[in-house]
Amino acid sequence: MPFVRPRRFVHASALVALFLVVFAPWVAAQQAPTLSSADPADVGMSAAVLHGALGLYEEAVERGDLVGAVVLVARHGKIVLHEAVGWKDRDRDLPMERNTMFRMASNTKPVVATGIAQLVEAGKLDYDDVVRAYLPEWDNYRSGFITIGQLLSHSSGLRIPTLFLQPLGDSPTLQSEAARFGAVGAVVPPGESYSYNNPGFNTLGALVEIGSGQLLEDRLRATLYEPLGMVDSYNHKAAHELDGKLDRMGAVYYERGPDGQWKPDGTPGGPAAFPFARASGGMISTTSDYAIFCQMFLNGGVYDGVRYLERETVELMTSPKIHIAGEGESASYYGYGWRIADGTYGHGGSDGTNAWIDPERGIIGLVFTQTPRGENPLDRFRELVNLSIADRDLSTDDR
Repeated sequence: MPFVRPRRFVHASALVALFLVVFAPWVAAQQAPTLSSADPADVGMSAAVLHGALGLYEEAVERGDLVGAVVLVARHGKIVLHEAVGWKDRDRDLPMERNTMFRMASNTKPVVATGIAQLVEAGKLDYDDVVRAYLPEWDNYRSGFITIGQLLSHSSGLRIPTLFLQPLGDSPTLQSEAARFGAVGAVVPPGESYSYNNPGFNTLGALVEIGSGQLLEDRLRATLYEPLGMVDSYNHKAAHELDGKLDRMGAVYYERGPDGQWKPDGTPGGPAAFPFARASGGMISTTSDYAIFCQMFLNGGVYDGVRYLERETVELMTSPKIHIAGEGESASYYGYGWRIADGTYGHGGSDGTNAWIDPERGIIGLVFTQTPRGENPLDRFRELVNLSIADRDLSTDDR
């Protein structure tokens, strides 16, 4: 006679399955860490080694390699290092502060990619959609087969060297200027090779607007900045007053003068190049704000009990889509809005900001400078951050 499972066990199994489907994601969301401060020892890190890592930037400022920097390191949701060194405006003798607001440049791209991902999850867009489905000007043999996913991974075949075609059109908007790229199109077959391309991301910003029915800056504010508590994050455009926070931004130092000293450029309140928010760059933020965004990714799309992306979407965005350079362990790739290498993902900006996320170690690292062409000890800083974990694990004195 065949074995028949008692009915009460059938019911119990069904209840367990129901819990896993309905409640387990909610439980995981509640357990995902939100950022707070702690001692390095609380998360298995050495305060001494982290102090040495900070010293790299103190010395870089003393040597004149950099004008200023803010560094932040968090592990398992605990901020263990958050310090400012140097100046945000040396000519006015204004020191760098932890809440200094930075021009994020291409660190904008992971945020825009997240805006696209949210619309994909909502069924408004799809990574395999061709751009011409939304911008008719792309419906030609040069651009007609380029997909949203290829724009996100810089594998679209576009080789347009400027942010936008010059001169801008009459009454320009992000959407009207992105539409103009369609006539130029790809110069190599889409999907076959990597080439970093700002017009591709500006087109993605236009698709965020089309898919959401909102301006790019309004959409990002409503779905990311405000709910995440990123109170000092904006997308810059002409005449943007930043809610009266201009005094918290410092000058960007691109070149040295004849005397060898760094000369300020791009000063706070200066003119913006475009009368609309772009998606290739233009974000303004702080280390505190951008760390929240990074922690949300490290949490698998959740922050403070709210889900912003599905875990599968985070995994998709942070997995390799196209090879950039190198082989084996030194190889680097691009995903959807993130550069990926050596088990970590992150991004940098041409005005001096860098962020990385290390899922294996539970680390978020941010180094924001305003001297993009200075000598930045970023690689050594990252080495010391990782070494601080090994030092903590091996030292009996710290236990």
